[in-house]
Amino acid sequence: MLQVYVTGVGILGPGLDGWKNSRPILAGDSPYAAQECRRPQPGMLAAMERRRASATVRLGLHVAQEAVEQSGLQSDELATVFASSDGDTEIINYLCDALAAPDKTVSPTRFHNSVHNAPAGYWGIAAKSPAPANSLSCYGATFAAGLLEAACQATVEGRPVLLGVYDIAVPEPLRRARPLRTPFGAALVLDRRPSAGSISQLRIEYHTQCNAPESTVAVPQLEELRRENPAARSLPLLAAIARNEPAEVMLDYVAGNCLRVEVSP
Repeated sequence: MLQVYVTGVGILGPGLDGWKNSRPILAGDSPYAAQECRRPQPGMLAAMERRRASATVRLGLHVAQEAVEQSGLQSDELATVFASSDGDTEIINYLCDALAAPDKTVSPTRFHNSVHNAPAGYWGIAAKSPAPANSLSCYGATFAAGLLEAACQATVEGRPVLLGVYDIAVPEPLRRARPLRTPFGAALVLDRRPSAGSISQLRIEYHTQCNAPESTVAVPQLEELRRENPAARSLPLLAAIARNEPAEVMLDYVAGNCLRVEVSP
């Protein structure tokens, strides 16, 4: 079993604009009002870099920056795990269009954003961080994979770890193969040791051939988002943290396996 403490949370999605505003909604204390997800603007990027950055990079860094600021830690001291189920589908779609055109001209700026670790690279440069950075993908189980990786790092290395998960809306015509219409991003700062700023404790167990159903969220619109966007599979855990009471969250992993997460205030 892995035991870690959450010291910072970031979130951005439709009707969920930052942890301060989203916490009462996820806790069930305030009604949810579906609104278009606002354009992420990570302040840690200089203006020129924000213009160069793709939508995926901006979303990943936006939620990551919020979580780190809430934790009170310095961004350059955190190891990072950036996770996305599909990578930058906006750039992938653009590259496919460009390569199908007669001249096959590709923008160098867009091409350098096409790699899966682009958000981690932008973060490392903006934060001036020499800390380890991992980038991963696990399709529908990306959040569970990212949480497991970040918790393992925090436990084994004994240092705080930033986990960021994010998936943007897939543009047409790529959306026909990957029907993802709504962007969502979330981030957690995890530490092996509790501190005055700890929000909750997570006890994470890996189970093989799990028969227990995965956890859901009560709000129908948010449950639809959870099912559609792999990054939003984090919503049941975020809701449990928001309620600030003991809870159990089941997260589907791969090949019938799962994570069981005990959440304590």
